[in-house]
Amino acid sequence: MKLSKFFLLSLCALPLAGCSDSDEPNDALNEADAKELTLKAATEAYVDNTVLPTYKAMADAAISMRDLCHAMQTKHSDGTLTQADVKAAGEAWKLARKHWELSEAFLFGPAANHNIDPHIDSWPLDKAAMENLLVQIRNGNSWSLENNGGYGLIGFHSVEFMLFQLSADENSSLVHSTDYTDEELEYLVAVADDLCQQCVCLEACWAGMENISAAKQEILEEAELDYGEEYGWEMKNAGRPGSRFKTYQEAAEEIIQGCIDIADEVGNTKIGRPHIGSSLEDKNYIESPYSLNSIEDFADNIRSVRNSYLGSRSGDASVSDYVKSVNAAADAEVRQAIDDAIAAIELIPEPFAKNATGALSEAAMKAAGETLVDALEKAMSAVTGH
Repeated sequence: MKLSKFFLLSLCALPLAGCSDSDEPNDALNEADAKELTLKAATEAYVDNTVLPTYKAMADAAISMRDLCHAMQTKHSDGTLTQADVKAAGEAWKLARKHWELSEAFLFGPAANHNIDPHIDSWPLDKAAMENLLVQIRNGNSWSLENNGGYGLIGFHSVEFMLFQLSADENSSLVHSTDYTDEELEYLVAVADDLCQQCVCLEACWAGMENISAAKQEILEEAELDYGEEYGWEMKNAGRPGSRFKTYQEAAEEIIQGCIDIADEVGNTKIGRPHIGSSLEDKNYIESPYSLNSIEDFADNIRSVRNSYLGSRSGDASVSDYVKSVNAAADAEVRQAIDDAIAAIELIPEPFAKNATGALSEAAMKAAGETLVDALEKAMSAVTGH
């Protein structure tokens, strides 16, 4: 059908139509739109397939751990507590711990906004202060986690200390003793309850209170922990009213910065401080020593980087997709650096406390804290264009 002259002129009058004298403005806009669309898909997959499942799994395991600690207290009072009971609680701790470490590339947002990170993961454990607290409990003095706890006496590492013991030679075996006092189990249950509440809170702050189970909502209501936050929605709806993110590029920058932060911490603090530190405090600055879980912690932190950057599921849209489209070499460098850092970490034998100053620890420190950090900073430059 032949088009009228009026219709053709109308087409040319449309904004951003192809009848302008120069295609440059259109090309620039299309490029920006394409970037935002790619990063939108990456952000949505990141929230739905990496962050939310990780926090849900952590909360589920923390609830199981709490219940098993309560069962330990009941069985102890009945005189029926067994090593298998203690081991079961320890395995639930390990599972919750694994998902926490797999979340450490996204310690921004709720984990930072509400001090949940230091609340549940301050280390090393303040053993002297904890022993003093237990004395107070035994003597019948009133106490509470709020008034007598402090971050060094609560969270993952307090529960870890109560559930795991090293063998007499402090090498590569664990003992699950049933030798508890009533006061010690009172303390364990209180700390396990608190840890459970904080883990559930993280899931709620990302998913939204109405999107977690009724049982989890009840846990938070009893603990009066409802921050009214839905951080995942905010990331997925960048640019909309109610979101703190103006663009999906801002969300992608947050994702990569979270990866940089944990890679730096693993290399230069978790491994690096006990490796190169000269003081006794540095030498004892070791994460998860009582459960012999240090190496697993470190490797899972880097796996958290991989899940955040590449996606947790095969075929996920990811920040890597955009980086690869504008700087394939930088993307390949990040991928290789992630694999190399995990491999280097896993070569370090447990207990890490006895191997922190060795050559294998030095190699892992550099692989995570230097090589991987440098590669991620190149990926950040690819996203920002700077």
